[in-house]
Amino acid sequence: MIFPIRSNFILTLLRKISLFQFRNYNNSTYNIDASVTCICGKNGSGKTNLLDAIYTLCYTKSYFSATIQPTILHGTEGYRLEGIFEHENKNENIVCKYKNGKKEISCNHIIYEKHAEHIGKFAAVMIAPDDIALINEGSELRRKFIDGMLCQCNKQYFETLMNYQKILLQRNAWLKMYAQNTKNIDTTIIDYYNDILAPQGQFLFEMRKQFLKEFAPLLCKYYNLLAKEKESIDIEYQSDLYAHTLAYWLSEHLQHDMRYQRTLKGIHKDDFLLKINDLPIKNYGSQGQKKSFLFALKLAQHEYLKSQMNQRPLLLLDDVFEKLDQQRMEALLQIIQYPEFGQVILTDTHEHRVQEAFKGYNNNRLEFIRLH
Repeated sequence: MIFPIRSNFILTLLRKISLFQFRNYNNSTYNIDASVTCICGKNGSGKTNLLDAIYTLCYTKSYFSATIQPTILHGTEGYRLEGIFEHENKNENIVCKYKNGKKEISCNHIIYEKHAEHIGKFAAVMIAPDDIALINEGSELRRKFIDGMLCQCNKQYFETLMNYQKILLQRNAWLKMYAQNTKNIDTTIIDYYNDILAPQGQFLFEMRKQFLKEFAPLLCKYYNLLAKEKESIDIEYQSDLYAHTLAYWLSEHLQHDMRYQRTLKGIHKDDFLLKINDLPIKNYGSQGQKKSFLFALKLAQHEYLKSQMNQRPLLLLDDVFEKLDQQRMEALLQIIQYPEFGQVILTDTHEHRVQEAFKGYNNNRLEFIRLH
């Protein structure tokens, strides 16, 4: 049984996108009229790059590249992306461009003074094959996943996290400076850093705890919808701040930090343990269980952003039908098939596979972009 979906959220739709010198695109424009769009083409034709362009318009940065250079067409010096979004029954023009070493973002022809002003305007959730690293790799990816949601929904969290990371870098630089000279140290500066970090870290810790209370039930709900077996799953917040305040760790472990030349305790070391049947899924989950868990994480992200931002995020699916078995694919289709879910844009190498998957689907809501 699929749960009912509320329909009183703002519907945000991408209606048109233009790419100039972005990745493998020279100059292309695509109109998007349906609520479900499949980008079809051979491997290397630019399917994933088109999804990345959409993501960049929403978040001002690439989903797949930490640096700018890979997003620029080879042999050129910059790119320009333009998107027309239908939002609250009016069109909004978003432009993201990079030229002469500078990135510029504008909304309705008004340039943002800071890129961060755009964060939280449009929501998008990407699911891509390499996202399995969220389960299999280290804590940094999971922190970024959680922080990304909180930053998008809470400006105070975003600003506090940015400042915390800035002061943390300065504290670590101080530790490296004085690590080799521990005699007659003036602690005035390190005390200053500690006084700033302590309350900021406590705030971020409390916000993450509150977030998990809301997010964990969504995760369990979607896992149960996707998985054939009804395992017990959970997400557990692991933080040094459960044992002591950040002020305690920064003060009492100063000598330890100086020995290692970095701050060893704090919310920047937190992890979110993903568990199945009370065991870490990273170590004990099957490939199928991990796929179900990953999709549950992303669908829970979609619903959390929807509830917090009062809008239905775009769902971007990169090559998922190639990776999912029949049972999980059918479960995913059941979840996204309703108009109330929001806009879905996906990629696939085989058009007929998508047509078969969406057989019986409202044809007015399914269209194809064919790349060559």
